[in-house]
Amino acid sequence: MNTMLFHPFELAFSGWSGSGKTTLVTALIRILSERLSVGYYKHGCHRFDIDRKGKDSELATSAGAHTVMISDPEKTALIAGPKEETLERQAFLDCDILLVEGLKELPLPKIIMVDAGQTILDYVADGSLTNIVAFVFPDSPGSSPIPGIPVFNRNDAPAIADFIVGHLIQRAAEKVPLSAIVAAGGRSSRMGTDKALLRYHDSNQLVHTAELLKPFCSEVLISCRDDQARQYAEFGIPILTDSYLDIGPLGGLLSAQKHNPDSAWIMVACDLPFLDGVTVQQLIDERNPFRFATALCSPESGRPEPMAACYEPKSRTRLLLRHAAAINSPASFLETSRITRLQAISAEATLNINTPEERDRTWSPLGRTKDPTS
Repeated sequence: MNTMLFHPFELAFSGWSGSGKTTLVTALIRILSERLSVGYYKHGCHRFDIDRKGKDSELATSAGAHTVMISDPEKTALIAGPKEETLERQAFLDCDILLVEGLKELPLPKIIMVDAGQTILDYVADGSLTNIVAFVFPDSPGSSPIPGIPVFNRNDAPAIADFIVGHLIQRAAEKVPLSAIVAAGGRSSRMGTDKALLRYHDSNQLVHTAELLKPFCSEVLISCRDDQARQYAEFGIPILTDSYLDIGPLGGLLSAQKHNPDSAWIMVACDLPFLDGVTVQQLIDERNPFRFATALCSPESGRPEPMAACYEPKSRTRLLLRHAAAINSPASFLETSRITRLQAISAEATLNINTPEERDRTWSPLGRTKDPTS
């Protein structure tokens, strides 16, 4: 996904003026907005003005203000000078998908709007237009100009909308690997002993949780502090030490995203002995790649659990911005961001075991007949 220009799930509509781009895009936005948050970017305008002469914002801009923001209770507009490189990416982060109108020349995935005279197909034939995912004709289409590339009638917006969703989901499946970290970097101060090494199952929690995740992920790592790495190395599981220090679980997550920024990362705490394969499968099956994250919710509080969640690649930008502002809580990120919340099939799956008393009550339900530290 590192080839994106403005958004991980972007799609351009390219064609000559009068080919029906805006009419189709607005029809698609109406349909897609019933299930997704849709961004729209009109790109390549020769010139535009959104200020009205004599209004406060126009007066401030005319006086020399480089950036002007105007807002009311329902919307906000930002008027800025020449584009800063990351402005567009940040502006559309909260959107699930982005539809771009224009940009024939850039390597975005494109739906080509074929004009009545079909002159744009000359540019397809000579290779000037690339990364084409579909063609839209003004009337009943015949065979595709490129074998294997689907064609649509411009008036069949529902079919085009279904294609867009399917195409983007397929793109996520093909280009976003799924990885996981077992978070073991805590101090276990309330337990009085390392929670990662407790044995509620045949192996300790570190090994048990990693083995639980391996069938679902291309890479599973132990996330821990540098001073823990030597002790954990004996278990033969790859270790990723924190490169963001003293910020709790966020340090492990950001370190994983730095390690592979194109992967979606499942972060699971090492102190969830009731977590099982059925619940992990649920998290993966119901994962929404268009959102910042998909999280299992606590049955007690109803809040998303940051240590039983899958974080999509686009979450990294928002998490880093929050870190720069000294907001280092993954829990508050999930509470305030556009995510998918899941009620776990097993109510106990997200139950943290933090104290000796909680540990002792856990033996019997999991079939242990001896001290779990053994």
